[in-house]
Amino acid sequence: MPAMTSSADTDPSPSSAAPFNPSKSFDYVDFGGLSVARPLLDFCMNEALVGTGVNPAAFWAGLSELVKDLAPRHADLLVVRESFQAKIDTWHREHASTPIDPLAYRAFLEDIGYLIPEGPAFTIESDNVDPEVAIIAGPQLVVPVMNARYALNAANARWGSFYDAVYGTDVLGDTPPPGHYDASRGSRVIAFVRDFLDEIIPLASGSHTDARGYRVDAGHLTVDLVDGTTRRLADPAQFLGFVGSAVEPTGVLLENHGLGIEIVVDRSHPVGSSDPAGVADVLLESAITAIMDFEDSIAAVDVDDKVLAYRNWLGLMTGNLTESVTKAGRTFVRSLNDNRHYVQPDGSALVRPGRALLFARNVGHLMTTSMVLDADGREIPEGLLDAVITSLCALHDLQRAKIEPNDSKHADDKRADNKRADEIRNSKLGSIYIVKPKMHGPDEVSLTVDLFSRVESLLGLEPNTIKIGIMDEERRTTLNLAECIRTAKSRIAFINTGFLDRTGDEIHTSMFAGPMIRKNDMKSQAWIKAYEDRNVDVGLRCGFIGRAQIGKGMWAAPDLMASMLDQKIGHPRAGANCAWVPSPTAATLHAIHYHRVDVAARQEALVSEIAAKGDRGSISDILKVPLADSVDWTDDEKQAELDNNAQGILGYVVRWVDQGIGCSKVPDINNVALMEDRATCRISSQHIANWLLHGVVTQDQVVATLQRMAVVVDAQNADDAAYVAMSPSFDGMAFAAARNLVLAGIEQPSGYTEPILHRRRIQRKAELAANTRGTNERTS
Repeated sequence: MPAMTSSADTDPSPSSAAPFNPSKSFDYVDFGGLSVARPLLDFCMNEALVGTGVNPAAFWAGLSELVKDLAPRHADLLVVRESFQAKIDTWHREHASTPIDPLAYRAFLEDIGYLIPEGPAFTIESDNVDPEVAIIAGPQLVVPVMNARYALNAANARWGSFYDAVYGTDVLGDTPPPGHYDASRGSRVIAFVRDFLDEIIPLASGSHTDARGYRVDAGHLTVDLVDGTTRRLADPAQFLGFVGSAVEPTGVLLENHGLGIEIVVDRSHPVGSSDPAGVADVLLESAITAIMDFEDSIAAVDVDDKVLAYRNWLGLMTGNLTESVTKAGRTFVRSLNDNRHYVQPDGSALVRPGRALLFARNVGHLMTTSMVLDADGREIPEGLLDAVITSLCALHDLQRAKIEPNDSKHADDKRADNKRADEIRNSKLGSIYIVKPKMHGPDEVSLTVDLFSRVESLLGLEPNTIKIGIMDEERRTTLNLAECIRTAKSRIAFINTGFLDRTGDEIHTSMFAGPMIRKNDMKSQAWIKAYEDRNVDVGLRCGFIGRAQIGKGMWAAPDLMASMLDQKIGHPRAGANCAWVPSPTAATLHAIHYHRVDVAARQEALVSEIAAKGDRGSISDILKVPLADSVDWTDDEKQAELDNNAQGILGYVVRWVDQGIGCSKVPDINNVALMEDRATCRISSQHIANWLLHGVVTQDQVVATLQRMAVVVDAQNADDAAYVAMSPSFDGMAFAAARNLVLAGIEQPSGYTEPILHRRRIQRKAELAANTRGTNERTS
C-alpha cells in the first residue's frame, strides 16, 4: 500500500485533555471557576444577560458546574467514536482479500455495539411545538448567522415575490435580458403565475388570466372577468381575507395546504397599471422555517468571530437586529418584517406571521473552544457553550411582557409594547429550537438531551423547552435512528437527511474496505436511496405527524432554478415536511412544490404503507458499502475525478482560510456556481484520500493536481479584490489547508474538516494582523 502522508501533512486532532496555552492576545477574566475571554464576558454581561432575570454570578457558576459534569462524558464519547472506527478499520483490513459478506459484516457491527437492536414501538411526546414545525410543510432556509444581512433576508423570506422569482431566474427557460424591465418577459411571467393560480386556487369556472378585478361580496371572493361575468372560487374556503376595502381590496389572501398566497392589487404600480385586474404581484408564503447556522456555513475560529455570531442571534431573538444595506446605489436599513394583517370575510382581524420561525444550529461534539477555559486551563467543548449562549439569547424571545387580565396600571403602554412583542416573537408557543449536527448514535443524543436539561435548569426554563433537531448525517445515527429519536422523544422537533456529510462519513467509516466509486455515482447507490427513505419512514412510525419536521437536504445550485423546479418536488413526494434551499428566491419557487403535493396526505398514505409492508429502506441496503466493482478507469477518468474534487476543495478552502467565508457560491470546474460549505469539502477530501490509500492515484499526482487546479481557482476569483492568489508559490495557508485535508484525510476524526480549517484560519488571521501592525508601524 502506498505511503499516505509525510509528517508535514499531518494535522493534530483537537484534544480536550491537553491544557490550553492562551496567546497574549487573549484577555481572560476568572469568573465562576472559569477563565472567560473578555469579549465573550462583556457580551454576556452587557447584552445577553440584561433583562433576562438570570443572576450573572449564578449563570457563570452554573456554566462551570455544567462543564465539570458533562465535559468528561463528552470526551469519553469521542473516544468511543475513535474506538468504533479502529475496530471497523481492522475488520476491513482483515477481510481485504474477499468481497464483503453482508451477514458477517452486520453481525460484526452488532457484536461491537455499533448497530444496536431497535426497541419496542413508541410515539414521540414533544409538546408546544409551533405549527411552522409541527404542521405546515414548506421550504427551509439555512444561512450563516455571522452575516447579519443574510440572517435578516432569511428571517424575512417568509413571504416572497412570485413575479420577481420567476422573472429573475431561468424558470421560463432563459434568463432575463440586461437592463431595465422587459415587458415581453413580464408578460410571460404573468402568464406563468396565472396558470399556477388556476391550478392551485381555481375559479368555479373561467381563469384568473381573464380577471379584471377582485372584490369581496357577502363574505365571498368575487372575481370580475373581462367578459363582464363574475366568478367565485371553486373552493370558497381557500379565501381567507383581504387588505383595504371589500369593494377595492389592495390585497387578497388565499390559502392552499396551509400556505398563504397573496394577490397584491395596485393600479398605480408599473406592472399593476397595465394589468386588467390591477395585479402588481403575487406573494407566496415561502421560507416557513430558517436555520441560523453556527456550524458548517460559518468560519468562526476565535472569540471575536463567535461573539459576532451570538450577537446576531441575540438581535434576532430580541427583534432588534438591523443591517445597513446598499443596493443599486441606495442605502437603507434592513430590519425584521412585521406580521401581515388582514380582514377576514366575517370582518374580524387576521394576523399571519411575517417571518420564518428560526432554529439555531449549534456546533457538533468534536471541537473545543478557547473562549472559555475550565479550572485546569483546558478548552471547554464548544457545543456546551453554544447550547448555553444560544438558549440564553433565546430567553429574550420567551420573556415578552404579558398583560394580566386585572392589571390596569399602564395598560395602554403595556398593550402597545406587547403588540410589538407579538410582532417580533419567534416561538408563539414558548419553545427554543436547536439543531444538533454530527451526532454519532443514541449515546451522543443522550448527552445533548442531558445538556439541554442542564441549560433549562440554569436559565429557569420549563423542562423540554429546548427542542432538538437531530441531523441524520452520520452512519451510526442512520443505522440507529429510531433509538436516537427514542432518547430525545420528549423534545424532538426535527430530523433530516444530508447527502454530503452522510457520504463523507460513509467513505471515512469504510475507508479501508476498498476504493470507492466515483463521487457523482454515489446518488445512484442502493445505500443512499435506503437512507433517504428510511429516514422518513422511521420518523413517521415514531409519530412525527403533527409534532415534528422531517427534512431533506440542500439544492446546491442557486442559479439553476428550472432544474430545481423539475427535481426538488421529489422531497415533498417522499413525505418530507421541509427541504433546504439556498436563497429566499429558491424558497419562493420551492414553495410551488408544497402547493402541488399535499404532504399531510402523503405522510398518512406512507404510514399505511409502512404498517402493511414495513420500512422502505432496509438496514441491509444501508450497509452496502459503495465500493467500485473494479478500478480499471482510464487515466483520463481518474484525472477528471481528481480535477473535480481538487478544484472544489480549493475553491471553498481559499475563501474559508483567507477571508473567513464559511459558505458562498463557488464556481465548480465547469464554472457552475454551487453553494459550498464544510460538508462538500468533507466528501471531496475523503474521496481523494480513499483513492490515495488504495493506490488508484499517487501522492505526486494529487499534489500536481492541486497545484494545477489552484491556477484555475485563481483565475475564477480574478475579479475579487480581496482574493490572494495561491499560485505560483503554493505556499500560503489556504493551499496548505487543502493539501492537509487530502493527504492527512484518513487521520482526521470522522473525516471532518474543522480541525485543519480552524488551525489554518487562526494562523492566517495572525498573519493578517501582523501585516497590519507592520503597515501601521511603517506609516506612523
